[in-house]
Amino acid sequence: MDLSGAEWRKSSHSATQTNCVEIARVADVVAVRDSKDPDGPVLVFTPSEWAAFLAGARDGEFNL
Repeated sequence: MDLSGAEWRKSSHSATQTNCVEIARVADVVAVRDSKDPDGPVLVFTPSEWAAFLAGARDGEFNL
């Protein structure tokens, strides 16, 4: 997948944090990468997978 034109963004809640993830919508997927390693690996999710992850995060499904 060509991500060279992706417009990466991070949450406004991250402010000046450098230890976070960035997302980009590319074609019909959501790409996720580590903001500290922009040339590193990228995870790619379908919109429904991304929506399920966000719903789980909001519901506390991943709280330790």
